[in-house]
Amino acid sequence: MSYRWKFLLGFQHIFFFLVFVLMIYFTENTFLDPPDLIWSIVFNIIYSSGIYYWVYQYLVPKFYLSNKYPEFILYALICFLISSLFRILSEPAIFNLHFSKEESNISFLYNVYITQAIVILVASFLGITKDKFIIEQDVADLGEQKEQLYIDLLKSKLSPHFLLNTLNNIYVNSFVPTEKTSNSILQLSKLLQYIIYDSGKEKISIAQEFSSLKSLAELYQLKYNNQLDIIFTIENEEACDVIEIPPSIFLTLFENALKHSAIGMESSAFVKILFTIENHEIIFTIENSIAENKNYSSDIGYHGLGNKAITGILEKYYPEKYSFSSEALDQKNYRTILKVNYNG
Repeated sequence: MSYRWKFLLGFQHIFFFLVFVLMIYFTENTFLDPPDLIWSIVFNIIYSSGIYYWVYQYLVPKFYLSNKYPEFILYALICFLISSLFRILSEPAIFNLHFSKEESNISFLYNVYITQAIVILVASFLGITKDKFIIEQDVADLGEQKEQLYIDLLKSKLSPHFLLNTLNNIYVNSFVPTEKTSNSILQLSKLLQYIIYDSGKEKISIAQEFSSLKSLAELYQLKYNNQLDIIFTIENEEACDVIEIPPSIFLTLFENALKHSAIGMESSAFVKILFTIENHEIIFTIENSIAENKNYSSDIGYHGLGNKAITGILEKYYPEKYSFSSEALDQKNYRTILKVNYNG
C-alpha cells in the first residue's frame, strides 16, 4: 500500500479518537469535575483503544472478512456488553462517583452504552473498509501489472526468422565489403537497441521513434535491394527531439502498413509517411497500398501492439486529447491518421 493511503488510514484513527475525547468530555463533565474528569478521559482512551484495536485487527479480519457474519455479530455484542459492564462497575469506584440525582445515574449509563457502541461500530466500519480497499488496490495493481506485462511482451516481438534473414543478407554482402554492409549492421543494431531498451520506457522522444522506423525501413530495403517505394516526410524536425510519446505507437502503424501493402511483392505497392505539428498537436499520417492478392502476408520482422493496444495506450496518456482513424480510401489505398494534443 502506498504511503499516501497509509497516512489516510492513520489520520482516520487519530480523527476518531479526537472526536471520542470531545465526546467523553462533554458527556462526563455533568457529573465529574477536574482533575477526575481528565483522569476519566485518559482512562477511557486507554481502555477503549484496546477494545478498538481488538475489533479492528482481530474481530473484523477473522470473522467478517471470512463471511462468518453471525459469529462476528455475536462476538461484537459480547464485546459491547462486557466492556460496558466493566466501565459501569469500575468507574464509580475509581472516581468516587456519587449520583445525587436519578438523572445523573441515567446520564452515566447512557454515556457508557453510547460511547462503547460507537467505539465498536467505528472500529468495525474502518476495519471492513480498510481490508476491502486493500483488496481492491491489489486487484487494480495486478491489473496494471498484467496490462504492462502484456504491452511489454507485444513490444518485444522481433521475428527470429526476420533476424536470421537479415544477418544472412549481411553475411552474403560482407564478402565484398561495401558501405551497404556497414549501414545494414548499424540499422540492425539501432532496431535491436530500440526493442530491447527504448520500448520498455514510459516515453521516448519522437526522434527516437522515427529512428526505429527508418531502421526497420532500411533493413526491409536491404531485403529487396533498395527498390521499395517508402517515403518519409517529416516536418518540424527540431521539435522531434523535445516532444515525447509512448514508444512503439508510430512503429506499429508503420509495421501494419508494411504488412498489408504488399510492398516488395507488388510493383505498385507503396508506403508514405507524413509527420507534422500544428497548434500543439502532432499529426502522424500514413498511407499505403492495399495488396491485390488478399492472401498475401509478409513477415516484416517486427510485430507491434495492434490498434486495440494502441488505443489503450492513448487513453492512458492522452484521454480525450487524441483522434485515431484507420480506413480504406478505396480498393487500392489505405490511410491511417493519428492526432495527439501533447500540450498539458
